[in-house]
Amino acid sequence: MSGQRATTHRLDMLRARLAAIEPAPGVYLMKDAQGKVIYVGKASSLRNRLRSYFGSQTGMDAKTRELVQHIADFEVIRTDTPTEALILENELIKRYRPRYNIMLRDDKTYPFIRITNEPFPRVIATRRVVQDGSRYFGPYPSAGAVHRTLDLLKRLFPYRACDIEITGNAARPCLYYHIGRCVGPCIGAVSGEEYRQVIDNVVLFLEGRADDVVARLRTEMEAAAERLEFERAARLRDELRAIEQVLQQQKIVTGSDESFDVLAVAQSAGGDACVQIGFVRNGKLLGSEHYLMAGARVDDPPSAILTSFVQQYYAQASSVPPELVLQHPLDESDTIVAFLTERRGEPVRLSVAVEGLRRELVDMIAKSAQQNLEQYRVRWLNDEQRTTLALEELADALGLDRLPRRIECFDVSQLQGTNVVASMVVFEHGKPKKSDYRKFQIKTVEGQDDFAAIREVVLRRYRRALATEQTEAWQTLPDLVLIDGGKGQLNAAREALTALGLDLPIAALAKEHEELYVPGRSEPIVLPRDSQALFLVQRIRDEAHRFAVTFHRSRRTRSTLHSLLDDIPGVGPRRRRELLRRFGSVEGIRQASVEEIAAVPGISRTLAERIKMELGGA
Repeated sequence: MSGQRATTHRLDMLRARLAAIEPAPGVYLMKDAQGKVIYVGKASSLRNRLRSYFGSQTGMDAKTRELVQHIADFEVIRTDTPTEALILENELIKRYRPRYNIMLRDDKTYPFIRITNEPFPRVIATRRVVQDGSRYFGPYPSAGAVHRTLDLLKRLFPYRACDIEITGNAARPCLYYHIGRCVGPCIGAVSGEEYRQVIDNVVLFLEGRADDVVARLRTEMEAAAERLEFERAARLRDELRAIEQVLQQQKIVTGSDESFDVLAVAQSAGGDACVQIGFVRNGKLLGSEHYLMAGARVDDPPSAILTSFVQQYYAQASSVPPELVLQHPLDESDTIVAFLTERRGEPVRLSVAVEGLRRELVDMIAKSAQQNLEQYRVRWLNDEQRTTLALEELADALGLDRLPRRIECFDVSQLQGTNVVASMVVFEHGKPKKSDYRKFQIKTVEGQDDFAAIREVVLRRYRRALATEQTEAWQTLPDLVLIDGGKGQLNAAREALTALGLDLPIAALAKEHEELYVPGRSEPIVLPRDSQALFLVQRIRDEAHRFAVTFHRSRRTRSTLHSLLDDIPGVGPRRRRELLRRFGSVEGIRQASVEEIAAVPGISRTLAERIKMELGGA
């Protein structure tokens, strides 16, 4: 049976099973030929939803068409309500990690902050949510985010950091007590009720109600002062100041006490996706976190990514705000609202920000999502992918028609107009091609004139490229000519290309501010400081500079030796080598005695005296 006929037969068999499926809410699991779950979905009507997969593919997106090609079997699970279907879908996605679902990346490992259910509770990080009466806050995107929050909490609130059994009869307290970071329940310094007030303040702070914490601490401080408990009042005063300092850093974004989450999504050309969530509590933006999404494709609409995030994130979140402010509308929003309302215990509203302050908030969160996605992409790219990204960024910045896979970079090196030389280095696919490197001695320029030197070397290099008798390395033209310098060097190099009738893409990289200059544009192009394109052109420029300086030093050394030794009558190349082999340098010869110089093979005493006289020295 041909492949097409086999596919048609398989789909016909799957369609035949649809009549037995009720038009009721539930979850369906798509499986491949090996029985592996490759997709989990929910539906208000299972029969109608499954028919959409096995009917006409007209209007079906590429991802769904690919999914259908791999479906060998399916399974359905009935639920009583669409909300139950959504909850079950989340659980099954976490269990099977299906290939075609959009998922929170590694969501099983997301950590929480746990306030333990003990007489003297602890505040700790955990990755397991246990129904033992503890309070949980999160999930946080990484262990680092949790520990940064715990570090802040420990600076602000004097709860215990130990895990010992608290009896109040410990022999001595730990260092935290002595530095004011713990109230000392281990030695009975506070009662259970007083310690509970510390933990209540931690809870209020984590809930975004820091203003309530300030009010409580101020009341407690004043009451302690009235009772002449000055040490307790001073400790509360220090807590109060620390919290107020943190609050000053929080951005006030609304003029009311509104609380809501702001959600936006960023997608890359490669299909990666990142959702950023900002937390507004009582009119203040407390901060934001980003979450990477696995299984997203280039053609996935942002609404689908946001929908998957919302139902998976808030299924395990410690709390649900009264409102979600969204960059894009969610799919099946009625079901999502019912689900969120059930999780919160109160009505939850979804709104898509269109204008005004909320739209500004969404745009700000979206920008953070894009930045975090770019950082993730660069961090996890392999060398080849990173190089391609750099070439893409550079081509986009310079407006090139194609990727600059071969880049030739020129630099000039001199010392006060002497021994002027130039270098050309070649990078192909982001890597140095040293076999194509070239050195040039500047022949037509007198004195210190970098512009003329660049003009000469560019003219000489590409004149040879046009000569038919040259090697392939000389005849290969670059996708981009890069000049170490600014506008002056750029114009000089362009004049040389124009004289040869060549129209090659060209740019100059100025050292001072790392700006790119291109012809026909008065203002420089400033690449982002974390841009892969900037890293690439800097590397190429630095390599050209290194190659030029090395050549210049060797020329200067030869020139120095010639002027000091070769002009002495009787000292030829062989005797010069012998002298340098024995004494190491001209300075070493200068410091040697006549007898020591005369001891060198081939050097007579008369010649030694002449050398000593010419070089001078001791």
